[in-house]
Amino acid sequence: MSELALYPAIDLKEGKAVRLRRGEMAEATIYSDAPEAVAQDFAAAGCRWIHVVDLDGAIAGRAVNGAAVRAILKAVSVPVQLGGGIRNMAAITGWLEAGVRRVILGSAAVKAPDLVRAACRNFPGRVAVAIDARDGRVAAEGWAETTEIEAAELALRFEDAGAAALIYTDIGRDGMLAGLDLERTIALARSVRTPVIASGGVGSVVDLERLRKKAEGSLAGVIVGRALYDGRLGIAEALEALGA
Repeated sequence: MSELALYPAIDLKEGKAVRLRRGEMAEATIYSDAPEAVAQDFAAAGCRWIHVVDLDGAIAGRAVNGAAVRAILKAVSVPVQLGGGIRNMAAITGWLEAGVRRVILGSAAVKAPDLVRAACRNFPGRVAVAIDARDGRVAAEGWAETTEIEAAELALRFEDAGAAALIYTDIGRDGMLAGLDLERTIALARSVRTPVIASGGVGSVVDLERLRKKAEGSLAGVIVGRALYDGRLGIAEALEALGA
């Protein structure tokens, strides 16, 4: 079995590291007032990437937790991928120049596909497309709006764009610790050549072991959040389960 990358998640709300349930902002659990310290802990434990989302920015359509993101970038040397409210080329360029290794474009993929394609051309290997789905249909604007676009359809639209990765999140499972939607995730990954990162629902080491076994080389990695914060899953056992 091939190795899968672990992306520990830091979701930012009002400058704090939080976790949501099913993407509901009102369902936020605060885990730390110092997100940069959380990032340092993840890096020290052996994580090779850190996944950061500006939740407030995703709603506002612009950076809101910029200070917290910059503190994370200053605190760690491992690569950081950032999403949430990045909706124009100036924001994309600004964050990449600030030290973000990879920007994540979600709402822009739905509302401004030409921007995503241009960003992929301008910054090869440094742009990921987020496909956030509720019951198989893509959501945008910080998950507040569900479209009629099927997740697989959106993935195929960007197959030739040159994205570094597609990040597929099952919103209904996000933060619920009930396991990934392996069937949909793996089907999506097998329908495209672009690397796919799974997200939404990891609750234990068993979920990661099952993911790696069933993925059979079709996935590039997995994002894990609440299970790490709640102590249900340790970094070391997560990395071992993923073959990292």
